[in-house]
Amino acid sequence: MRWADRPVWIRLTAAVYMVGFLEGTAAHGYFLLTGGLDAYAYAPLPVQLLFHVLLLLDPMVALVIIRARSAGPMLAAAVMLTDVAGNWSITWRAVMEHPTAFLRPVGLLPITLFGAFVLLTAFPLHRALRPGAVYARASSPPEAR
Repeated sequence: MRWADRPVWIRLTAAVYMVGFLEGTAAHGYFLLTGGLDAYAYAPLPVQLLFHVLLLLDPMVALVIIRARSAGPMLAAAVMLTDVAGNWSITWRAVMEHPTAFLRPVGLLPITLFGAFVLLTAFPLHRALRPGAVYARASSPPEAR
């Protein structure tokens, strides 16, 4: 089934996923280009590795979503859960000291909001992308007898 045949909520949700994961790809690519392998030296080694791996995982999620595979939303949820957990683990102390400093349109706030969106929509989108998924259609007017 083509994207045009799917309900608007599915197309819009997938579009938000695409924008978010491609932005994540660009951000991690930028950090790697400008900071090299030490771009995340402020974080513990497992979080550094996660952030570098996201340079591969983010576009992979975007590709799986654009191909309308039902596994895409579950993969997206797993990636965002680890991404949000990694970001919060390294900023928790700073957020507790200066919470309003993180109310800006870059960094922790948009990552957290996008992560929440993905986690809340992953299962419904997964079900909607399954092969043979049936969508509610507006009923047509009854035929004249």
